[in-house]
Amino acid sequence: MTIAEVSKKYDISQDTLRYYERIGLIPPVPRTKSGIRNYDEASCGWVEMMKCMRKAGVQIEALIEYVDLFQKGDDTIEARKNILVDQREQLISRMEEMQESLERLNQKIENYDRDMRNAEKRLRDLEEKRQGA
Repeated sequence: MTIAEVSKKYDISQDTLRYYERIGLIPPVPRTKSGIRNYDEASCGWVEMMKCMRKAGVQIEALIEYVDLFQKGDDTIEARKNILVDQREQLISRMEEMQESLERLNQKIENYDRDMRNAEKRLRDLEEKRQGA
């Protein structure tokens, strides 16, 4: 697949794909004889994985280290797993913080709803008083 096709398929800009390759976030993409990137199934798998990981907030540095270790072979399996476990723990922590923020926002919205109901009731009472006078 060309870089344009991969860009469209995964909704990632071509510049981002080049950047990911340049910094080692994805292994070097095979090239045609004329030097044009030719994304194969493995390359697309890396793109898909990195998109997912970045979407989850996994740090670029951790992913670069992961790819570097992957390229060194099976002796690094435990180290790669440790990177993923560490990133999972960080993600869980961020999710807990986000849940707390969501609960706080919900509480604020409920307060507004309650205050609005009270304000509307006061207005209705004043209107009824005015009409009864």
